[in-house]
Amino acid sequence: MKEILRQLHIQRMDDHRYYHHSRINQSLHLLSASSFVLAYALLFTDPAMAALLAWGVAMTSRQAGHFFFEPKGYDHVNQATHEHKEDIKVGYNLRRKVVLMALWALSPLALFVDPTLFGNFTPAESTMELLRQVGMMWLAIGAGGLVFRVVHLFFLRDVPTGLVWALKIITDPFHDIKLYWRSPFYLMRGQLIDPMTHTQVGHD
Repeated sequence: MKEILRQLHIQRMDDHRYYHHSRINQSLHLLSASSFVLAYALLFTDPAMAALLAWGVAMTSRQAGHFFFEPKGYDHVNQATHEHKEDIKVGYNLRRKVVLMALWALSPLALFVDPTLFGNFTPAESTMELLRQVGMMWLAIGAGGLVFRVVHLFFLRDVPTGLVWALKIITDPFHDIKLYWRSPFYLMRGQLIDPMTHTQVGHD
């Protein structure tokens, strides 16, 4: 258990110091994390609506922060190029995220091609029914994306790395709230980039 927690801490800190320099990105992660927590609660009573919230608000705000606001030049804090960080990324790097987000965005078209989705649904008779079917599709895509990358990591690295990453992803919303709740206040003060002094070697 101690080793699992140690590896979890390493993955979390690497993710933070490499990919969350922008205060706008951090603030969007706070919005995303809060939405994910609500989606987790909804998951037990209304899985379709939980998935609509998770993808429609939490994932879009989260990935917008990475794609549009996170610096992609040379990382002087960590002395690493953007390309190097993308190559060593444990989870989904930007290239993989493009594929995942494209799959998510295009998936509702499948219901227009086949309203039963290969016999899995009854053709929707209302907008709400259609939305719920889309939600269930998005829930499957989310679960599939998680499982796919975990198994992928089993082969790329090892089983513990994949399992720890899965644990990190599932618990990230709670950790992000703890980590980024101050970010909007820094942003309102005009600080666009986190100096990351707390991640540098020798910092107490």
